[in-house]
Amino acid sequence: MGGVNGSRNFIINCTGWQKIYDSEKSVGRADKIDSIIIAPENVGIAPVTGAVQNIGFKEEKDFYLPYFTAAKNCGITICVGDGAPEEKLLFGVEATKALNVKSYFFLKPYPDENLIARINLVREYAAAVGMDIDAYNIPTMQGQVRLEQKTREQIERFRDISVLPLMLKGIFTDDDLELCKTVKPDIAVVSNHGGRVERPFGSSAEFLQKNADILRSCCKEVWVDGGIRTVRDIQTALYLGADKVLIARPFITALCMGGIQKMEEKIKGLFSQSLV
Repeated sequence: MGGVNGSRNFIINCTGWQKIYDSEKSVGRADKIDSIIIAPENVGIAPVTGAVQNIGFKEEKDFYLPYFTAAKNCGITICVGDGAPEEKLLFGVEATKALNVKSYFFLKPYPDENLIARINLVREYAAAVGMDIDAYNIPTMQGQVRLEQKTREQIERFRDISVLPLMLKGIFTDDDLELCKTVKPDIAVVSNHGGRVERPFGSSAEFLQKNADILRSCCKEVWVDGGIRTVRDIQTALYLGADKVLIARPFITALCMGGIQKMEEKIKGLFSQSLV
């Protein structure tokens, strides 16, 4: 299923959107959610690596180009993940280059020397560069590489070096909110890493509902991921103040079942269903 602590945050991520919808419905506001039309600019593929370990691909490199191709063909945002070994990031770069698109790269918080090298690797192909600020203790990378919790000063240097819009992913605590108020990233991504890192108990939906206004006051855009499965989930996220939702599992399931065409059908279905 995925996640630490018995997958508790993973589970409530998946139920959190419906819980909020039901709450709004109880006070007569569900129609405001149901009337939201989803556009391609409201959706992106979440940054994913570990296709062999987590998805079942025989070769890691075989995952990225089909995943990105379906996204490009449907006009949604392509987000590229980082991982260990470094070839995972390289495969994302190669797929982005092959499609002649600009993608949104989320890098792990490596020590600065390594991180700068990664920025230089992706800059040419990036619309923006971000950091998984919560991934310094991610269990799947422990013992493989050194990661560290970044300070405000390090993050500001990260932005200066990249000379691209700054994204901070993993916004989920009061300290993260204070960081956003200070650093003012271009894009803040509300996320608890799918419940796969040690974070406070709670869902992405609940955190977004509580803090969207704060984030919008200090960031140009607010994105969110975590447990988003349905058209209603997306509409609820947009209703709460998100500009974009990032989705992985439903899209990857479609990709594994029927290739690029099936994944494209899944994506396009989100737009057509929101028009009904």
